[in-house]
Amino acid sequence: MKALVPLVLAGTAMAACQTAPAANAGFLSQYDGLAVREGTLRASIRERRDDAAAARIDRVYLEPAVLVGPVGADLSDMERQAVLREVDRQVCYEVSERFGLSTVANGAARVRVGVVGIDATGQAGSGVAAVANILIPGPGTLRVPGTTGGLAAEAELVSAQGQQVAALAWARNANVVGTDSPSLSRVGDALQMAEPFGDAVGDAISTADRPVRPIGEPDPCAVYGPRTQAAGFLTRLVTGVYVPEVNTGSRPAPEPK
Repeated sequence: MKALVPLVLAGTAMAACQTAPAANAGFLSQYDGLAVREGTLRASIRERRDDAAAARIDRVYLEPAVLVGPVGADLSDMERQAVLREVDRQVCYEVSERFGLSTVANGAARVRVGVVGIDATGQAGSGVAAVANILIPGPGTLRVPGTTGGLAAEAELVSAQGQQVAALAWARNANVVGTDSPSLSRVGDALQMAEPFGDAVGDAISTADRPVRPIGEPDPCAVYGPRTQAAGFLTRLVTGVYVPEVNTGSRPAPEPK
């Protein structure tokens, strides 16, 4: 087992590298004016916002996230759908803290999200990393270089009149050294990246002075289950492994046969 330690420690030379930006995927209604957000260490973030127009919007309709192009062609449909659902969940959580959510699209501003890239997690490398993290004490996690996955996505806020108000092009890969847990799921890293992507969407479409809203009753995102996944936190704490089944909220109801 000790032979695993040098293998994983070799990744420290690659620690905390910023993710390269993804190419424009053609999902956004326009790309003019996108500017790199300065000071980001792990994610690639390009964004723009019309503050005056954004400040006038109080309620939005969340369109379901879609795959743009041949994303994750080597993944199963179930894996791709799991990523889309987790992206929808995290975007719902973040946007509902800034805006009221409309249940109908007609006459409402809309938030559109497109997943433009899913890099698969190396399952064997994650197994090695999980063992190594048990053997190596200390905060954070270590991952085997070349086995981390990631997520790239675009999002925009569109006014009720069809004009782009804010836009975001975002990408992030799991770090070799950091807090991104290894996973035996091929989409484990993409699922973990959905949360920081949701954070980025909330920030990108909201003016700096927009107040945080209390969670509504009932929770407008209740379809995704509790916002805090205690079982997932405990599983990662004990095993050091990200397990989608206990970290990604409730599953959609099966279709009747």
